[in-house]
Amino acid sequence: MSLKRLISVGVTLSVLALAVLLVRTLWQHYMDAPWTRDGRVRADVVNIAPDVAGLVVEVVVRDNQRVAAGDLLMRIDPEHYAVRVKEAEALVDARKAALEMRKENADRRADMDDLVVSRESREDASRLAAVARADYRQAVAALDAARLDLARTEVRAPMAGHVTNLNVYKGDFAQRGEASMALVADGSFYVNGYFEETRLPRIQVGDRAELRLMGGQRLTGRVDSIARGIYDRDNPQSRELIADVNPTFNWVRLAQRVPVRIHLDDIPDDVLLAAGMTCTVVIGEGGEAPDSSGLLNGLLFAQ
Repeated sequence: MSLKRLISVGVTLSVLALAVLLVRTLWQHYMDAPWTRDGRVRADVVNIAPDVAGLVVEVVVRDNQRVAAGDLLMRIDPEHYAVRVKEAEALVDARKAALEMRKENADRRADMDDLVVSRESREDASRLAAVARADYRQAVAALDAARLDLARTEVRAPMAGHVTNLNVYKGDFAQRGEASMALVADGSFYVNGYFEETRLPRIQVGDRAELRLMGGQRLTGRVDSIARGIYDRDNPQSRELIADVNPTFNWVRLAQRVPVRIHLDDIPDDVLLAAGMTCTVVIGEGGEAPDSSGLLNGLLFAQ
């Protein structure tokens, strides 16, 4: 065999061996590297519900509108609650007058001699004054509650954010505690990456993370925490409060997915986030950001 042919065969075998090694390395990284396509954008969502019931007379905001903390969202008919305030004020006046009368009687009897008023009569007058004082304090508390209900007819934003899922309109009857809209708080976005349990040993709190949204935008962040429990769907509790263990097939074992919370770095102004978006999450080993230009990340971020 000529030298030229030997060199050609050697180069071919070397290239083949290098390709096999590269494919094996990429496969190991693909299977074991801490990454997942099952990432979800989350946010703090506050369910806005009135603290009082009544007819909705005004809805100030629109769906998906941004509001500041304390902004008026909607107003419930205040007339019934205004009447209750007047009733509570009248009760306070009546209880105050009764208290003053009982107190004067008790003071007058306390100054009298035992020959004029018995000791029992003086004690009864003192106790009646104490009861009148308690009634007055109860009336004052009822007045405070009536005023609070009147103030709560104006539903205001507890924090800055965007109103979403607006489900109330003028003329509706709002029930106390029944959510009528949701508020997505500003600056509360984060990502939950659902990683297979086989990849968790390579994830540490504080590790850098790179995220790619379905729209192609890229974000960075850090591992904030790792969940310490998930629901066991295969072994629910039975009616007898004992474990209901399902049979397993030893040759088929699916790795469970555990949520890993990712704190996002600064979000660019041109990136619009909405709770529920999906993304790919790659965790950088050793606390360093993943190399976005590498072949591995090109495979991981492939959609």
